[in-house]
Amino acid sequence: MRTKSLRLITVLLAVTVFSLPAFAGRKLFVSNGQTVYVPIYSHIYQGPKGKPYSLSALLSIRNVDRNQTITVTSVKYYDSKGNIVKDHFAKPVSIAPMSTKEVYVSERDSSGGSGANFTVKWESDAKAAVPIIQAVMIGTASGQGISFTCDGVVVEEE
Repeated sequence: MRTKSLRLITVLLAVTVFSLPAFAGRKLFVSNGQTVYVPIYSHIYQGPKGKPYSLSALLSIRNVDRNQTITVTSVKYYDSKGNIVKDHFAKPVSIAPMSTKEVYVSERDSSGGSGANFTVKWESDAKAAVPIIQAVMIGTASGQGISFTCDGVVVEEE
């Protein structure tokens, strides 16, 4: 009897521990606003000589809240040395529920360098689901292509 109980407890513990990753990312985070840092690469280095490989970048700001509009108050593009290259939104921009706003950096625009980044400031009148803010980089040359994403990281909470 004791062996059956011990075996049952062990199985339940194992199921609990191994099912935890299935619930990862399911917690809903809400906020009234944040500043988010997003890495961008206008080029990466490749090959034995470390030749720059130019990339275009798309910053995507996705309002995942089904009910609440968020307002983006600032999107600033910085170069590798931390200097502001461009302030993309002159006025605050509203993003309706389940909508997306984007900022595009051309493959020909190397002003940011390999260490470029965006900061995105957003706010909401009421608590809203934290938006998904990512960058997608893509480049093609000589029949070869590369693409990858970078997730934004919260650096300040309102």
